[in-house]
Amino acid sequence: MTLQTLNQYGPDFQIKVISSLLTHKEFLTNIHDIISDEYFENSAHKWAIKEIIKYYDKYHTTPSLEVLKVELQKIDNEVLQVSIKDQLKQAYVSSDDDLKYVQEEFTNFCRNQQLKRALMSSVDLLKAGDFEAIRMLVDGALKAGQDKNLGHEYVKDIEERYRENSRTTIPTPWDKINNLLQGGLGNGDFGLIFGNPGGGKSWSLVALGGHAVRLGFNVIHYTLELGEDYVGKRYDAFFTQIPVNKPELLRPKAEELIPQLPGKLIIKEFPTGRATMSTIESHINKVEGLGIKADLVIIDYVDLLSSRKKNRERKDEIDDIYGSTKGLARELDIPIWSVSQVNRAGSNDDIIEGDKAAGSYDKLMITDFCMSLSRKKEDKVKGTGRFHIMKNRYGMDGLTFAVKADTATGHFEVHNYNVDFEDEETYTPPSKTNKFDTDTDKFDKARLRKKYDPGFFELEK
Repeated sequence: MTLQTLNQYGPDFQIKVISSLLTHKEFLTNIHDIISDEYFENSAHKWAIKEIIKYYDKYHTTPSLEVLKVELQKIDNEVLQVSIKDQLKQAYVSSDDDLKYVQEEFTNFCRNQQLKRALMSSVDLLKAGDFEAIRMLVDGALKAGQDKNLGHEYVKDIEERYRENSRTTIPTPWDKINNLLQGGLGNGDFGLIFGNPGGGKSWSLVALGGHAVRLGFNVIHYTLELGEDYVGKRYDAFFTQIPVNKPELLRPKAEELIPQLPGKLIIKEFPTGRATMSTIESHINKVEGLGIKADLVIIDYVDLLSSRKKNRERKDEIDDIYGSTKGLARELDIPIWSVSQVNRAGSNDDIIEGDKAAGSYDKLMITDFCMSLSRKKEDKVKGTGRFHIMKNRYGMDGLTFAVKADTATGHFEVHNYNVDFEDEETYTPPSKTNKFDTDTDKFDKARLRKKYDPGFFELEK
């Protein structure tokens, strides 16, 4: 964009925009969600735009000249009054000859004006060396005025609702979880796994990423704690089923098997607190520019990202980070998996419920699917644990599954509801049934009966 382009949407063009808004209700309706008085440079134009928007919001139509005259009398500044009267005269007598051109150029006008504001704001940011903020301002400016989508038209879009594969999913390694998710985590979805420290959260992400790669999907795995090489060795262990602590066996097997994988895997490390969601987005775009389009993004873990909004309460920063993560999933139309810590009160619980997850309420509100992985000290010794479904937009929640966990290779076996592994060596997986097998006292039966169809499960008495 040249300086000439930046200056081409001056006062004459802006009065034509106001004229179009006052005389063409359809145009006002179409651009109502993206127009702002900030795009207009003189005070008279700003006042007109504010009044037009205010009136439309209340009455869903354009204000008449008589209405504007009444509102004009409320202005104390006589100089401004005269200026507004002059501009309104021009707007109402403006020829219709080029209004169509003005309406077609409106999106470019928004982008142009936003870019001018961004460039002016960047001067102080440049002095401060805040290049990330400059990039965000410019990116936002280039996207200004882009949203022309009315949304899903319920009557017209019946075919779209029922089109085969309208929701694209990437399966998890666990069939029982996939059944609850109607196939897996879908494009635009944000999935989260809560767990206690050392409980296998990061390994569960490796399992999710490795399974996707094995199915032919391209995965980008962001690590904010562990080094890239170490995470790579964990993937080696997952694919080869050889423990990560046996490198003498792991390496030759990995060298044999890894080149045969159908999907691509990129592992990228960012230091804790140094990366923002914008950093993640930039890297995804960079990878795509090199010919690898991400099908799945994994972030270990989101809480360690830096918020774009500084000098706020940490809770507000976390809300911003999680909101940005969900926004990125929607914008790029890909699923994102991450993990989060459980609070101290839930670190030794048999089942980690939602109230034991750190900052759980706001996180649960933002995510599409959320489950916990609980593994007490004795579970770590026996290689057991439990997946508890906290939230699920696509099916049931409140269910708990027994898990066999191998945190040397990243393999998790998900078994039936409410199974306790009394003896790892003699354990036999339960038959495929909808019954809760044992220890039903660990479940709140009343809550389950109230929440779900009581006939769905055969609850033992």
